[in-house]
Order: sequence, then C-alpha cells, then structure tokens
Amino acid sequence: MTLQTGWRHTAALWSHRVRNNPLLFIGAGLLTLLCMAAVLAPWLAPYDPAQMNFAHKLQAPNAAHWFGTDNLGRDIFSRVLYGAQVSLIIGFVTVVFSLLIGLPVGLVAGYAGGRVDTILMRVSDVFLAFPPMLLPICMIAILGPGLFNVMLAIAVSWFPWYARILRAAVLSVRNELYVHSAQAIGVSHVTIMFRHLLPNAMTPLLVQVSMDFGYVILWAAALSFLGLGAVPPTIEWGLMIGDAQSLFLEFWWTAVFPGLAIFLCVLAVNLLGDGLRDMLDPTFKGRE
Repeated sequence: MTLQTGWRHTAALWSHRVRNNPLLFIGAGLLTLLCMAAVLAPWLAPYDPAQMNFAHKLQAPNAAHWFGTDNLGRDIFSRVLYGAQVSLIIGFVTVVFSLLIGLPVGLVAGYAGGRVDTILMRVSDVFLAFPPMLLPICMIAILGPGLFNVMLAIAVSWFPWYARILRAAVLSVRNELYVHSAQAIGVSHVTIMFRHLLPNAMTPLLVQVSMDFGYVILWAAALSFLGLGAVPPTIEWGLMIGDAQSLFLEFWWTAVFPGLAIFLCVLAVNLLGDGLRDMLDPTFKGRE
C-alpha cells in the first residue's frame, strides 16, 4: 500500500507540473503540427513542389496558391510543407550525431577525472575556440555542400557543449553512495557509467538537446542560404530563402513564408525546451 501511495504521489506531482506548464503545451503542440505537416506533406500539398509553371510565376498569395509562387512558378505552400521534412530530419540527425560524440566524451571525462578529464576537455576546447559558424563553414568548404556534410559539420561543432554539460552533471553525482557501493562490489566501470551515472545525469542534457534542435535547424538554414548547405533539387527552407534574396523587395512572399516556417519551428522547440527545464528543474517544487 505504501508503494502504491508513493507511485500515486509521484504521478500526481508530475501531472500537476505538466498541467501548470503552458510553455510545454504550446511548444509540444506547435512541434506536433509541424511534424504532422512534414509527414502528411504528400497528401496536404496541393501541387508537386518541383513542378514549374512559368505562366504562373511570381504570383502573390491567392486562392489557387495560398503562399504564392516563386520565380519558376512553383507553389510555395507545397514547397514549405516538403521543406519541413528535410529541416526536421536535419535537426534530429544532427543532434543524434552530436550526442554520439559528446555523450561518451563527457561521461568518461566526468567519471575518470585526472589526466583523462584534462585531455578530453582540452580537445573539446580546441573545437570551442572556433567562432560558432566558422568551423562548419570551414568543414563544408573542404567536404563540399550537401545535407550529410552540413549535419556532420554542425555536429562536430556542437558536441563539445554536450560533453561539458554531461561532465558537469556526472561530477555532481559520481560521489553518491550508490556509485561507491557499485564500485565496492566490483561492478565494471562501463556498467557504472551507463547504468548508474548516465540516467541520473541526463536531465540537463535532455533540456539542452530539446532547445538545440531548433538552433540546428536555424544553422542549417543559414548555411543553405549561404550556398553551403542543401543543393537543388533538395527542398529546404534556408535554400528557398537564398533563392528569393534577389526577389524579396518586390515579391516578399517568396522569402517570408519559408522564414516564417523556420521561426515557428525554432519557437516551438524553444518553448518545449523551456517547459521541460521548468518541469525537470529541481527547484520547481519550491516555486509551486
């Protein structure tokens, strides 16, 4: 009965936190709508996003073309829907790449300490020494433009932040009693790191990852705008804005709607990240 009471209390506490967290609801709702638009793009798009119709080029938003058409007569609404697929994939894959590099680095550095910690953190500092956009630009200049190279370049420039966040979290829990108990009974270091330390140190990293998802999409769009990211015929929001830069003053819709899609995506993820931070913050209970 005591166990049931404990579970009920925990469930009630989390339910209360979620219900009283409007940022979480708004961010999750917006992100869900964007994901649904991306998944259902083949059925929601009224036109083939690659179909050119020069007879209808640069039309302002109207009943036939809700977001207007571009300089090749392609329907911008259809292209924005299909662009969501590419942008969301870029955000997800890049964050996963960054975690695959940063997670073991931060985990080992925080647990091992000493020279191992120093070496791993100094290597991370080398990557952090570059200005935020300079390293991806240099890597893409060497590797060439393309979606995979964009994701790889951003992931390499992003992983040191995850490594440092996880290292700090591991340092705060590695001296807990359950860690010393596991060491005393001969549990392997790998098991201690991944079974005992990682689950208890993931909260700040999860919050950061949820917020970085939007920034990755913004970075990828910026690189595509500069001609270093996605290449035609790939449909990507940043590339759409780049193609419209010479048309924007006279034909505003060619850049406004892809830009609005980026804005909504970044806003949704940031609201979701803020909501998660408030919900998972250990001082949250004191503010209720």
